[in-house]
Amino acid sequence: MHVQQVSNVKTKLEIARTILEGLPDWFEVKQAREDYISDSANQVFFAIFNDQHPIGFLCLKKTKKDTIELAVMGILKEYHRQKAGKKLFFEAKKWAYKKGYAFLQVKTVVMGKYNEYDQTNHFYLSVGFKELEVIETLWDKDNPCQIYVMSLNG
Repeated sequence: MHVQQVSNVKTKLEIARTILEGLPDWFEVKQAREDYISDSANQVFFAIFNDQHPIGFLCLKKTKKDTIELAVMGILKEYHRQKAGKKLFFEAKKWAYKKGYAFLQVKTVVMGKYNEYDQTNHFYLSVGFKELEVIETLWDKDNPCQIYVMSLNG
């Protein structure tokens, strides 16, 4: 498996669509999925490949001068627990650090609501994110938003 940064817009959109449509347990809401796909065209985009086939991607977006957000991430289910996600994440983290960002943040559904998102929460905790806060109404009452943060200075 290898990670590379992708800059071609068409390639970004193709990879994002392939991966997100392959993860219906996480990205079942069509409009949200389409928003993630279209937004990926203008974001910093990393993909992980098995041979030449994309198996996952993540996008970073600047939120403030010192902070960048992991806007979306997906790894095809058959590659979960094979270190693909960690390899992808740490390449993106290294890029953010080199670009001078001080903090990385990510938003997900709070632990305890859905099994799939519990897996996501465990992943973020395993790579070093810390809980910042839960915003009950950012998305909707059935999907309280957990915000995690990470310092990139240390």
